[in-house]
Amino acid sequence: MKNLKKIKGDASFRKFYRKKSKNTTSIIVLAKKEKIKNLIIYEAINRILNKNKILAPKLIKENYKKNYIEIQDFGDHTIFKILKRKKVNKFLYFKKIIDLLIRIQLIKNRSIKNFKNKIYHIPKYNEKILINETNLFSKWYAEENLKNSKKKTFSKKFNKVIKELISKLSLKNNVFVHRDFHVSNLMLVRNEIGVIDSQDALIGNKAYDLASLIDDVRFKTSKSFKKKVYDYYLKKQKNLIKNKFKNDFEILSVLRNLKIIGIFTRLSLRDGKKKYIKLIPYTWELINMRIKENEVFFDLKSLLSQNFEKKIK
Repeated sequence: MKNLKKIKGDASFRKFYRKKSKNTTSIIVLAKKEKIKNLIIYEAINRILNKNKILAPKLIKENYKKNYIEIQDFGDHTIFKILKRKKVNKFLYFKKIIDLLIRIQLIKNRSIKNFKNKIYHIPKYNEKILINETNLFSKWYAEENLKNSKKKTFSKKFNKVIKELISKLSLKNNVFVHRDFHVSNLMLVRNEIGVIDSQDALIGNKAYDLASLIDDVRFKTSKSFKKKVYDYYLKKQKNLIKNKFKNDFEILSVLRNLKIIGIFTRLSLRDGKKKYIKLIPYTWELINMRIKENEVFFDLKSLLSQNFEKKIK
């Protein structure tokens, strides 16, 4: 079609096109693989967000048989792009993002009717999901970077250490978690921040989205800036037990970034998306920063040091 222009995609199996008609534009989301997640669930989560006055792309039209949905166009102004400009008050934007995150975490809806007229329930972010995700590090990165003689032993030990870490999480799985909450998935839409890429949302730990925002592998910030954003969140949350929250924040940050190293390796090896490999060194930096300050990571640090000595400082 002449009025469709392909636009930059993400790490999923989706393809995105901008559709022009008269004076308006919209986005066509095409997904032949993982259709339920990328079309039905994505749109259902957006409905929940909009119902709670969180800006997310609304459905214009669906043609599930032909593998696509048409949604609102939020433009090209990701917060990531805006923050990359030189004379931008980064902290001002992050304060707005934290305020938005707190509103998202207040969402009480756990289910909604999707465009197929069926009820979608947001699943719990249970221990099994967290273990399977983190093991992507072992399955892809360790598999690619360790000698054959070490792979099996590492995988077994890694799984044990991860389970122990997860057992030390303190907070309940009781808030809406976007699961990929960072500045590349936040858009500036008429002076309001809109949320995209929300199909993986679960009901989970309050610290998770904050960890993905602050320890974002795509957007480098200083340690002092990270602390400033973290402290702003704490200031806004009067009822938090600070030591428990800090414990969970650090554990989830490390588990998430181990998962990300696994995913980026998979994207490169399986899907031919090589650009993600260049983000891995900074991901290791973030893991290092968190594990060297907390005794809870003693076993993990020891295991990673033995097998990836150049990566663990």
